[in-house]
Amino acid sequence: MSDFRQDFLLFAHQKEALKFGSFTTKAGRQSPYFFNAGLFNDGNSLTTLANFYAQAIIESKIEFDMLFGPAYKGITLAAATCMALAQKGVNVPFAFNRKEAKDHGEGGVLIGAPLHGKVLIIDDVISAGTSVRESIDILNQNKAQPAGVVIALDRMEKGKDCDLSAIQQVEQTFNIPVVSIANLNDLIHLMQQDNNFSDYFEKMVDYRSEYGVQQ
Repeated sequence: MSDFRQDFLLFAHQKEALKFGSFTTKAGRQSPYFFNAGLFNDGNSLTTLANFYAQAIIESKIEFDMLFGPAYKGITLAAATCMALAQKGVNVPFAFNRKEAKDHGEGGVLIGAPLHGKVLIIDDVISAGTSVRESIDILNQNKAQPAGVVIALDRMEKGKDCDLSAIQQVEQTFNIPVVSIANLNDLIHLMQQDNNFSDYFEKMVDYRSEYGVQQ
């Protein structure tokens, strides 16, 4: 595991965006951990998060022309990541969408740079893949091409009715890569190395054994 992935997980835990305990997922499973990117909600934490996104993007070597952030969480993430990339020497435009079309002023559902070329979609997580599908529809309508998706954490968890994760389904359906800053394997590796997480390590391993996808 590269250092920035470990640093991200420790940072998320420090900000309480990553918690351990007993949590019920949307699928009704009892999970020993919970991740909420909405808790990166001040200037310093958002700047740090954006730099992790930028580093994951650069390391992925995905070719792209611009960023797109689906409403609502993706809006802030795309803007902040765009700034972080610029500071690392990668200056690209970005755009985002409204949930409802505006019929006055500039109108439409899109704000920011015109969609063009290869577009990298930025979001927090992929649960059911709905946001990704909607984003790709918008790109197709504007004759732009999805280059991939970047998220914060990949839970690497089977869907409720299949053996593929939502991320694997997105990758197979649209033939694009999904990049995460860190994933469940990274998290378990960190917990194995750090005694501060020893109380939940076995529960995490058991959860992965029961619900984790095959890689």
